Amino acid sequence: MNRVTLAIIAFFGTALLLYWQVQSKKSEQELDIDMSQRPDYIIDDLRSIEYNELGLVNSKVSAKHMEHFDSANMTYFTEPVYLIYPDDGQAQWRLQSAKGSHNKLTGKVSLENNVIIDSISPEEPIQTLSTSYLELDLNTMIMTSDEMIHVTGNEFVIQGLGLYADLNAQSVKLVSQVEGIYEAK
Repeated sequence: MNRVTLAIIAFFGTALLLYWQVQSKKSEQELDIDMSQRPDYIIDDLRSIEYNELGLVNSKVSAKHMEHFDSANMTYFTEPVYLIYPDDGQAQWRLQSAKGSHNKLTGKVSLENNVIIDSISPEEPIQTLSTSYLELDLNTMIMTSDEMIHVTGNEFVIQGLGLYADLNAQSVKLVSQVEGIYEAK
């Protein structure tokens, strides 16, 4: 055998050896996956109802995609839609966003990216609220946000920074930098 043939054999042998090492390391990494980082279950096209202590409907949620992590008591949603039922038992608000999460221990729902809150009843003075981030405590029915809030209602438009809303008391408060336009009919 001449030198060229030996060089070609050595080159291909080295390439084969390196390829084998990379593949064996990849298979080892796949075996070392931390199972706690994988969801306990995944649901597409979710429809769920949550009840309060009295057995009345507290909230209904639907989502395009949901992942639940038992160890963290967290559920993550894609395109969630919440129907909220305050103390009187009638659905009054529909909350939707691009992403959301629910902490089962605290009962808090976090919604982010294009959050829209619509009134179910056309008689409500406030028809729509929109923001980029919102938290809702399902136990107390209190919504809060530190982001810019845009409110559209019957004959008015308001915007402000920050939100505090008690859905059981039917009160909504913009925290600061409030500006509004009222249209008399």
